[in-house]
Amino acid sequence: MSAWAVDRPGPIADGPLVPVTRPVPAPQRHEVLVRVTACGVCRTDLHLCEGDLAPRRRGVVPGHQVVGLVAARGEEVTGLEVAQRVGIAWLRGTCGECRWCRSGAENLCPSSLYTGWDADGGFAEYATVPAAFAYPLPDDVPDPQLAPLLCAGVIGYRSLRRADLPPGGRLGIYGFGSSAHVTAQIALAQGAEVHVMTRSRDAQDLARSLGATWVGDAEETPPVELDSAIVFAPAGTLVPVALAALGRGGTLALAGIHMTTIPALDYDRHLFRERTVRSVTANTRADGAELLRLAAHIPLDIHVTTYPFDSVGRALADLAADRVTGSAVVTL
Repeated sequence: MSAWAVDRPGPIADGPLVPVTRPVPAPQRHEVLVRVTACGVCRTDLHLCEGDLAPRRRGVVPGHQVVGLVAARGEEVTGLEVAQRVGIAWLRGTCGECRWCRSGAENLCPSSLYTGWDADGGFAEYATVPAAFAYPLPDDVPDPQLAPLLCAGVIGYRSLRRADLPPGGRLGIYGFGSSAHVTAQIALAQGAEVHVMTRSRDAQDLARSLGATWVGDAEETPPVELDSAIVFAPAGTLVPVALAALGRGGTLALAGIHMTTIPALDYDRHLFRERTVRSVTANTRADGAELLRLAAHIPLDIHVTTYPFDSVGRALADLAADRVTGSAVVTL
């Protein structure tokens, strides 16, 4: 099969992602083999290729927003059928026994494994996944619109929950890429007032078209105090900016797996009056299932730019240069 693998991490312009030919993987007893039909392109893939997120093994195939069809099943698999449409997300394995797994916080499992980092992902014609971590998908939504939900959507949804937005509250969103444009629509559907701060003019236009109350530049101060905020951009310099925009008792969620250095915080300006900062570490399977149920009832408008399979590198380069508005998806 054809695939794209990380050879030597470095700037995306230097071509760290290279085409390779490999055997079609055989599913283990508890796994399914998936014929990939689409795979979303995530900023985490970019961090992996460029070395901000160190690859856990050389030659790993990135891609963790995978839509495809079950092509084969391991002998212990039940509940999934050959030719069934499924999704593969970032979290692909946990121990199931530690105190985090037992408490419902499996995303914090010290033994957790990840698609496109520990195991080969969806920038390939085929991928495997443990059946317990595969998501059954509806048949009536096009592949490119489903793929971003499997990371951008579910991480945005978890970030929204971590931001502790009160009913009808004011939410600030910093950065307006794939995850943010899905999260904004969920918050709006729940009755929130959404304020978007982003440097991209195209992203600003998209935010307005989706119903944002106010849109400004990345470090601009919104016209009202915020109840909650989410920083999606991997820029640590935005953390004090977002904290300063929060009102009393406000909560800031940091959505990225990687972020540049956060500047020193001033206690009175950024933290006093019971402001809270929370990070977001992957997602649980329950988060994914809840997001997919929500998506079936909320008319989400997923803005997608599609790329052919032989243009994965171009998709990542466009993402690095902020040339993608909404989500980038590779189709096979």
